[in-house]
Amino acid sequence: ARSKAFSVLEQGVRKGCLIVEDDAGEHQFGKTGDLTVFVNVKNDNLWTRLLLSYHIGFAEAYMHGDFEVSDLRDLLNLWLDNRTTLTGLSSYISELCQAWSSLAIYTLGRQNLEKSIENVDGYNVSNDFMQCFLSKEMMYSCAMWSDEEGGPDGDLIAGPSPGDLEAAQLRKIRHILRLALAKPGKRLLEIGTGWGAMAIEAARLGCQVDSVTLSVEQKALAEERIKAAGLEGQVRVHLCDYRQLPPEFKNSFDSFVSCEMIEAVGLRQYKDYFGMIDWALKRNNAAAVITATSQPEDRYTDYQPDDFARHYHWPNTYLPSATSLVTSVQSVVPGKLVFRRLEDHGIHYPRTLREWGRRLRSNFKGDFVLGMQERYPMFKDPQLLDAFVKKWLYMFVYAEVGYARAYTSLSCWTLARPVRPFLYCPEPRSYSLQETVLDV
Repeated sequence: ARSKAFSVLEQGVRKGCLIVEDDAGEHQFGKTGDLTVFVNVKNDNLWTRLLLSYHIGFAEAYMHGDFEVSDLRDLLNLWLDNRTTLTGLSSYISELCQAWSSLAIYTLGRQNLEKSIENVDGYNVSNDFMQCFLSKEMMYSCAMWSDEEGGPDGDLIAGPSPGDLEAAQLRKIRHILRLALAKPGKRLLEIGTGWGAMAIEAARLGCQVDSVTLSVEQKALAEERIKAAGLEGQVRVHLCDYRQLPPEFKNSFDSFVSCEMIEAVGLRQYKDYFGMIDWALKRNNAAAVITATSQPEDRYTDYQPDDFARHYHWPNTYLPSATSLVTSVQSVVPGKLVFRRLEDHGIHYPRTLREWGRRLRSNFKGDFVLGMQERYPMFKDPQLLDAFVKKWLYMFVYAEVGYARAYTSLSCWTLARPVRPFLYCPEPRSYSLQETVLDV
């Protein structure tokens, strides 16, 4: 495995420089230049994992300490720079598994009711653990940075400041609610409660809110936070699937919002999902806002294989492209939900992920660790605990690099009933030229 990997690296590293140190000495691949990455191999399992499982195997090698790296972010950037010439690191076994997983996700869907409940387990990690890195309102989705926090790169220029993430998350929440035409006295349906941040802010605005989740843990804490805010009379949290909504919801809502949840729906279930939105919204002057991690048009395909994110964090997820989602809506409910606006929020995600990583490193200690070990006795094994934390830290960097390089993005779609209502037009920001905003 080692000799095969070295052979591929010798030919494949054409941009940047990778220096690998193991028991046999130091080995250089590529030419020194702007980007040089040092890898210290601690266990030759690295090469076996890499050849058998490629991306997933590499992540597992990191999680289990098979290697140390000078900068994980730089290493992932180096891989992106050379990804077309490093495909030989994937064995036939790995390629076969990827082909099967993409076909299974596409053909079988894997998002039936039973599977949807299983898939939510990625969010059923203890609330205490999530509080280690999320901001106070516990929004587990991309924030929206403004000049007040130095913009999307402010932390790299001036460093992070207390309260920055909270301010950016509140800005995102309010922006989504304005796009959805949420107003006092109106009814709002949310799919994907999280820990109640969006529902609470909508209720403070004066809306009556129904929010849907499959997570028992999230429902419990969301209701606790809603009660603490004195809003239990305005917000109801339902533990059910979006395909099991109460009959009285039909044509009852003025607004619909769903932040970074549709990825878990799956292409085969789009008919049910968009049909549900059409069924729940009022026939006139209603709007829906959906945000989701998306694939750029040049990489988009219906066949999406297993990768680190799907394997360890969001099982069986399917990523639309900016245009494919609009096409899907029109194929399901032609003319009933009209595409109004598209925003690209991808530039905001790298800083959000960096903030989460910093907070996890800072907060995961003491009582947090003891609480995790009490709930999950296996984490009394320090190696398993370390692998668990590294899994999350790897994900933050892995996703950060993807968004920063536009390998993936974050799209925000606004849909509305055909009768054009007044749509919120956001104030221009100094970095607006870095965003893609399309009004129709």
